[in-house]
Amino acid sequence: MSRLQVVSGKGGTGKTTVAAALALALATEGKRTLLVEVEGRQGIAQLFETEALPYEERKIAVAPGGGEVHALAIDAERALLDYLQMFYKLGSAGRALKKLGAIDFATTIAPGVRDVLLTGKACEAVRRKERNGRFVYDYVVMDAPPTGRITRFLNVNDEVAGLARIGPIHNQAQAVMRVLKSPETAVHLVTLLEEMPVQETVDGIAELRAARLPVGRVIVNMVRPELLDAADLELVGTVPRSSVARSLSSAGLGGARRGGHAERLVDPLLAQAEEYAERYALEAEQRAALAEVDLPRHELPLLAEGMDLAGLYALARELRAQGVS
Repeated sequence: MSRLQVVSGKGGTGKTTVAAALALALATEGKRTLLVEVEGRQGIAQLFETEALPYEERKIAVAPGGGEVHALAIDAERALLDYLQMFYKLGSAGRALKKLGAIDFATTIAPGVRDVLLTGKACEAVRRKERNGRFVYDYVVMDAPPTGRITRFLNVNDEVAGLARIGPIHNQAQAVMRVLKSPETAVHLVTLLEEMPVQETVDGIAELRAARLPVGRVIVNMVRPELLDAADLELVGTVPRSSVARSLSSAGLGGARRGGHAERLVDPLLAQAEEYAERYALEAEQRAALAEVDLPRHELPLLAEGMDLAGLYALARELRAQGVS
């Protein structure tokens, strides 16, 4: 597995949930994972039922086997202050710039600068080592921006390196791109088995490949259970109503006589079966479209009781069972 795992997806597909479950799955058996948030929504804190994340790395969960999940909410302004201190040794001068509003101006007026800082901070965590030479984190998982702007977000350092031909900015941008365009990185896309998310996923994969960014896996989230198989669905449009009524009656759901309880259940039951058949066909089409991108695909179930911490651990177990960790 690549050490930097970037998770993106169309809004509403549950990419933050998948990123959190992936971090737990990768932290199994004593591993250390850093889960990074870059959009300032505090979605990670909500999932792990903890207080809002500060701009510091904090342990938020223990994975099976004693592994640890740490989390960091990257703040662009604080990252810029770190950057100024690291490369220009500004120290208190950098803090003075913040008071004057220069930091806010730089990160707002030039969105590219903000993305450079966010990706740079994540890549720094990937490269960081302890004194004994071991990496501080075995994996870094980034809950990244949505599919529509993930390629620009990850590729912005290439643009910056081209604009700044020499100096610390150029060197930093090149160092980040060496990580992002190497086997150390994998960009996973989260989708649902619906037409718009699948199409955005397919388009996103094409854009990432065109930019020479390493695409990892497709993770289909919130997959509903299969109630009827293909053979059952073939019967939906052909089975006589009387046969359905007799079957209901034999199951103890009322007499089969005309107008009886079982008879009244036939139409709504067949309507529900037809609706399910339509959804089954649509999902089959979307699976076929995803198969064409030729990437490993994993499916996570829809949790009927909603998402909580126990559900998050359940999704992590499912990812491990499917060979993700």
